[in-house]
Amino acid sequence: MMVPAALLLLGALAALVAPRLLARADWPDREPVVALWVWQCVVASVLLCCVLSMTLSAAGAWVAVRGHVFAPAPHSVVNAYALSSSPWAAATAVALACGGAWTAAMLAREIVRARARRRRHRAELLVRAPLLPGEEPGSDRLVVLEGERPDAWWLPGAAPQLVITTAALRRLEGRRLDAVLAHEQGHAQARHDWLLHCSAALANGFPQVPVFAAFRDEMHRLVELAADDMASRRFGRLTIALALVELNEDRGVFGPCPTPQAHVPQRVDRLLTPPDRLTAARRLRLTAAGTLVPVIPLLVAFVPGLRALG
Repeated sequence: MMVPAALLLLGALAALVAPRLLARADWPDREPVVALWVWQCVVASVLLCCVLSMTLSAAGAWVAVRGHVFAPAPHSVVNAYALSSSPWAAATAVALACGGAWTAAMLAREIVRARARRRRHRAELLVRAPLLPGEEPGSDRLVVLEGERPDAWWLPGAAPQLVITTAALRRLEGRRLDAVLAHEQGHAQARHDWLLHCSAALANGFPQVPVFAAFRDEMHRLVELAADDMASRRFGRLTIALALVELNEDRGVFGPCPTPQAHVPQRVDRLLTPPDRLTAARRLRLTAAGTLVPVIPLLVAFVPGLRALG
């Protein structure tokens, strides 16, 4: 029963060490897309360690499960894992299974809540911007709302829509308006809403696990940086920086008191003083390193069986 314990230890190690390493590194702000991928790989590795440990623990605790897990394997492979029916194996399997069921429930709840929010927002849009004769719901990808506050946001869903207020149209001109639209389109093209939903489900379901809280916070920050970069490649960093200032200057985000949009000044500073991008070779190495993180639990789980076959 050493392999399930090793997998749990590996998952705990990844959950503790990886967020600290990423917090100390200077490259995530320079390459937010790569950082998004590495964070996903780290969380996937932690979850994979739990799933594999649960499977092997259940195989050790119950003969019926062992028969299904090792059905096509010879006896030498089963013996290599030294599975034994013990109370600890059963307790570990049950605890991890409960954690998996809770994770699925939290993800389902987050999806249900997100759909409810989208339906509510679409109903509000229909009230504030009613359809003209002959129009169908969701047929327009751009909706203009009468509003005194400049704002723009993307409403995801089966028929995604970009919503912008008339105040934003009056305040933003030319390329700055195009840059804001490109920023919101960047969120839609990369499906950032799914990243935010998954990270929120894990953080809300397991508030005592720091890696999931850090994952949620970093997703909210990094998706904005990635969308900023996508817009700045088309319209320039100064353009999107000025657009952010004009959209948020009336909300007090640039004052001394902290606000919920406290990240906006940091984004503007990053756009005005852009850090040097990493070389293509280093981006490739970081991407490959992140991809290998979930492979390690698989190696730990399958190496005893592969050695027995060899």
